[in-house]
Amino acid sequence: MIQTLFGPTPEQARSPGEPSLLDRLKAGIQKTRSGLLDKIDDAFSGRKEIDADVLEELEYALITADIGASTTAEILERIRQQVERHLVGDATELKSLIKQHLLEILEATERPVPQVATPPAVILVVGVNGAGKTTSIGKLTRRLQSEGRSVLLCAADTFRAAAIEQLEVWAQRTGADLIKQPPGSDPSAVAFDAVQAAKARKADYVIIDTAGRLHTKANLMAELEKMRRTVARVIPEAPHEVLLVLEATTGQNGLEQARKFTETSAVTGIILTKLDGTAKGGVVVAISRELNLPIRYIGVGEQLDDLLPFDPEAFVASLFDQ
Repeated sequence: MIQTLFGPTPEQARSPGEPSLLDRLKAGIQKTRSGLLDKIDDAFSGRKEIDADVLEELEYALITADIGASTTAEILERIRQQVERHLVGDATELKSLIKQHLLEILEATERPVPQVATPPAVILVVGVNGAGKTTSIGKLTRRLQSEGRSVLLCAADTFRAAAIEQLEVWAQRTGADLIKQPPGSDPSAVAFDAVQAAKARKADYVIIDTAGRLHTKANLMAELEKMRRTVARVIPEAPHEVLLVLEATTGQNGLEQARKFTETSAVTGIILTKLDGTAKGGVVVAISRELNLPIRYIGVGEQLDDLLPFDPEAFVASLFDQ
């Protein structure tokens, strides 16, 4: 069951031959999957026991998948303890141990999606330039529509005319309503109008696009806080979600960006884009651990329906299960 702001939504029935969520995950993170499994298998190649050389190669496999130094150290220590107690001795048992540890980390950072009794639910989308923010909004719109929900888009990135035009294209592609003002308008004023319009039109969701900004720009970060206060004047609990868009290919470098956004924007979850384009998909684990934030959605392709809800168990299974 997919958890949404309006409660659980069952997955739609698949057509014959249509891939399952697990199959789509496997395909979407193929580069990370093949790299990690190949390196683990290589570490055991020609060896009958887990020794220092195996652990060194395993460490390399986990680090290159961008799982993170802290998590890697924990996994290796757990393996050493299990080896000493003769509880793990081959590649299959080793993979099972790694799976268990990664799942524990991802499940520990899961947060229930806040429930909204009366629509509209307000989602504020933030992030740096180039992370795929506006594209993710378009894909998220399509996913929510597939669940039978109506979506209104808000073009609150008024710093660039191209950003408004880009969101307008996504509104046309998805058939969603769009609230916009001329470039240079006050972003908070646009957000205010959008939430008011969503209430009047009885829309289920308002998704607010914000200007891509570097986490080091204090004035732009302050603008996000102003926007949050503004929408709360219309709906006291809003925004119900603040989703930070991060690009998986940035690896560990994205963590510092995420920390700053979390501090100033009350981020509640992550959209991780471009997982299909990297062998460093383990950054999902690093982000969960370091930021203590749930991954809400992951982008695994270019198509409109390639934004998938994140499920820790399915993600770990897609990495390791045959």
